[in-house]
Amino acid sequence: MKRGKKYRESVKKYNPSVSYEPKEAMDLVKSIAFAKFPETIDLSVKLNLKKSQSVRDTVVLPNQFKGEKRVLVFCKPEKEKEAQEAGATFVGADDLIEKVKGGWTDFDVAVATPDMMKDVGKLGMVLGRKGLMPNPKTGTVTFDLKGALSELKKGRTEFRADKTGVVHLAIGKVNMESEKLVENIQTVVHEIKRKKPVDAKGDFIQTISASSTMGPGVWITIKDEEK
Repeated sequence: MKRGKKYRESVKKYNPSVSYEPKEAMDLVKSIAFAKFPETIDLSVKLNLKKSQSVRDTVVLPNQFKGEKRVLVFCKPEKEKEAQEAGATFVGADDLIEKVKGGWTDFDVAVATPDMMKDVGKLGMVLGRKGLMPNPKTGTVTFDLKGALSELKKGRTEFRADKTGVVHLAIGKVNMESEKLVENIQTVVHEIKRKKPVDAKGDFIQTISASSTMGPGVWITIKDEEK
């Protein structure tokens, strides 16, 4: 893959083969970012997983950087008031299902009450492809709409390992303080460790790297107790 001139210049500013302490790594990622907008910093955590194993959960980062989430709630009429009072952006049942079926996904997260999942489950081709399908494991299939939306408003974000065993998650912006970025990294690593499969063997966390939207990746040192 051919890289642009600015990208190649950024790579010259550090040693891409060296692993850095978290604070130093964040300082580096910020210093080599070159876009004219505040780039997002993405974390990539490579896990030692078998094909039969998976890691999936949600996390609330201590230092938020995203705007207000647009939450869609699929529920019966008797739960609509609760959803609206809890701050849902869109609330409905069959009407919303038909709208989403037509390809509309102008929202950031979807929540559904359990009695709606039979119909919501049919939206897999639309919601599943975009990672928006409600799931009990991430607290987005529940009758407690007030509690679920409260957590989502705090910035609760889903993470999952892809087919190659890598968890990708945005942890901040380049205009944030490095210390706050490090706190977010530590929180993510802690939550990933909590989801370690009981039958996982060897070093669970193999590598961690971070990069800005346009910039090159920087390896982050993993302490022994974090593996």
